[in-house]
Amino acid sequence: MEMCEGVILKSLSGFYQVETPAGIETECRACGRFRKTGEKPVVGDHVRFRPESGSGYIEELLPRRNFLVRPPVANIDQLLIVVSVCDPTPSTLIIDKLIAAAEQQQIEPAVAVSKTDLESGDWLCDIYRQAGFRCFSISSATNSGVEAIRPFLKGKITVLTGNTGAGKSSLLNALYPELSLATGEISHKLGRGRHTTRQVELLHLPEGGLVADTPGFSSICTERYHAFQKDELQYCFREFAPHLGHCQFQGCSHICEKGCAVLSAVRNGEIPRSRHDSYAAIYQELKDRKEWNQK
Repeated sequence: MEMCEGVILKSLSGFYQVETPAGIETECRACGRFRKTGEKPVVGDHVRFRPESGSGYIEELLPRRNFLVRPPVANIDQLLIVVSVCDPTPSTLIIDKLIAAAEQQQIEPAVAVSKTDLESGDWLCDIYRQAGFRCFSISSATNSGVEAIRPFLKGKITVLTGNTGAGKSSLLNALYPELSLATGEISHKLGRGRHTTRQVELLHLPEGGLVADTPGFSSICTERYHAFQKDELQYCFREFAPHLGHCQFQGCSHICEKGCAVLSAVRNGEIPRSRHDSYAAIYQELKDRKEWNQK
């Protein structure tokens, strides 16, 4: 049969749900050559596949516009990082790692601060709005602020990510009750949420566009990133941009150097201190990883 083109909407246990531009879905497996090349199809990939009696085989991955290692998804427009203001306690380092990974892949990041019915999330919103990102203050329990996210999602391919228990599935259920996504309670013994979403799946939205709920996590490290060098990290913090090139010395790492324009902006309150703290921590991770690989 002739080859068809489509996009992977779902991946589970070696099977891929592929949708053609006509809206026809076919369950496919990846052909054997992918094992030899080390390539692996992921949700969001545009593929060529060969249909065979109700199923099919993915024969080719088309070029990716972008790709995130965690969550494993390709060709997306925006990343919505859902972070709870409490239960579990938010980590600005985790948020900033996700933002850096998105920026490096030219994916537009945004932040949704959830559970604001329990505590105020203004301090978190202030950090990310000052840094130049869209930030939503929401409560899925009371529907406060939830509707502001609907136009943000319209017509885009959006991935929701964040800590387990932050409320990604609850947010989508509040917007689109027909999805009926599974949600879980927080484990107070462990201090974190229980995993409810098991795989990445792109879901069609009634206003147009696609959205993916993704499995949560309790931590994230730079090994999970698309590989990049420590010297590239400065360009993944957009609020650094007006100050780059104005340091006293060339090759400034913006960590502790004399005459650093970025550090001056931090001291003057132009750059949130927590953002620079995250930059320094990620920079050290990248530096340590490179040194370890050279041994």
